[in-house]
Amino acid sequence: MERKKGWLTSGAFAALCGTTKETLRHYKDVGLLLPAHKGDNGYFYYDVEQFYDFYAISIFRQTGTPLEEIRRCLQGQNTAKTLELLREQRVRLEAERQKLEHMDFVLFGALHSLEFESRPDMIPRTAWFEREHLLALPVRELEGLMTPEASEDEALIVVLERCRALCSQYGIQTDFQLGAIHQPGEQGGPGAISHLYTRIKEKADFPYYKEKPAGNYLYLCCRGRWDISAGYAALNRCILERGLETIGDFYACDLAGFILNSVEKNAASMISVRLLDSVLTR
Repeated sequence: MERKKGWLTSGAFAALCGTTKETLRHYKDVGLLLPAHKGDNGYFYYDVEQFYDFYAISIFRQTGTPLEEIRRCLQGQNTAKTLELLREQRVRLEAERQKLEHMDFVLFGALHSLEFESRPDMIPRTAWFEREHLLALPVRELEGLMTPEASEDEALIVVLERCRALCSQYGIQTDFQLGAIHQPGEQGGPGAISHLYTRIKEKADFPYYKEKPAGNYLYLCCRGRWDISAGYAALNRCILERGLETIGDFYACDLAGFILNSVEKNAASMISVRLLDSVLTR
């Protein structure tokens, strides 16, 4: 590394910091990081210790701290002010982290759903499903929030508003893709809807939490239609004809979601129910 009198040229210092000479020049021009020395030849040089000044600047910049605040912090060398600024940036960074985690949750759910959407239409299959965490709204409670003559659009508004209010109240993240929980019917198939639900990121301690257990599920995909009653019938026929034993509720969920579901030909849903483990060992 090029040195002169123990000093670093701008090129050598930029290489040490993993940045560019242009960035150093900009920081010099705005008075944020000035070279420590000027040689007899008129060139400017940096001390190696200034690496830590640059490192501090880069950390503050990544958290969105304005240049003027960074300048005051570095020039003032005030411990109390520095602590205050660092705490503010931790709060800002935590908020950004939560946003990124929510984005990852939403995108992961969309990818997972659309991968299922590509499965054959109306053909029952079995697969292992991982556990899912749900915000489940009792249908009776929702019915009390709307008029008897409410349209489908008006009902959807009530459901989404209720989901949003609960997420805000309990600090919960959701992707707002809706599903329905059907209690088992007398003939072994899905009965009446007990809850409408949306997936949430993690287990939560609040009254509306339900868990869709992990396990082997019988499932069926319905594509190109919003009315999936034929899918329920096909799944029930499969259960009766094959003598399958199911456990727990039936789950119907949207697969195309906010990306494709505004056009009926792109609509996709999945109906699933957990199988007793003994079924798969016969």
